[in-house]
Amino acid sequence: MNPRRRGNKRPPRRPENPHKINEHIRATKVRLVGENVDVDVYSLDDAKKIAKEQDLDLVEISPKADPPVCKVIDYKKFLYDQKKKQKEIKNKAQKVVIKEIRFGPNTEEHDLEFKLKHAIKFLQDGSKLKAYVFFKGRSIVFKDRGEILLLKFAQELEEYGKVEQLPKLEGKRMTMFIAPKVKK
Repeated sequence: MNPRRRGNKRPPRRPENPHKINEHIRATKVRLVGENVDVDVYSLDDAKKIAKEQDLDLVEISPKADPPVCKVIDYKKFLYDQKKKQKEIKNKAQKVVIKEIRFGPNTEEHDLEFKLKHAIKFLQDGSKLKAYVFFKGRSIVFKDRGEILLLKFAQELEEYGKVEQLPKLEGKRMTMFIAPKVKK
């Protein structure tokens, strides 16, 4: 039979444990560590016996060492703690939020002031700012107005953030990025 046919799908393989535990350890002698254990080199059978007496697992931690290092621990709890640490690290990683503010090339002074207040609030909240001028139709001939507008905007925000990227024209948009200043 051809294994590529649709009806013969194999069940997905379960991921193997990242560590060798109990019967899967192949070394003859191991260095044993853990709580309530005398750190020393033991035969594999003695190490398994010590782990079994404590109702714990024998886990190979450093397989490349000579002899391999094994630890007497509760393996399920060990995996749980590792997952928990990974989750904490992930939660502590700061997520970058980018807020956008759009202008036209002919934006008036009042509108600029209004958008400036929003930009200040965004930067104080720790968000990055993407300010851009969108050129509609033939307004692209006013590229210089758009650049002046963005530079003026950046100058007004000088005490709240610093310019990460100067105004740059991409297609019909002239974009500038401003990052919040780090609080000391």
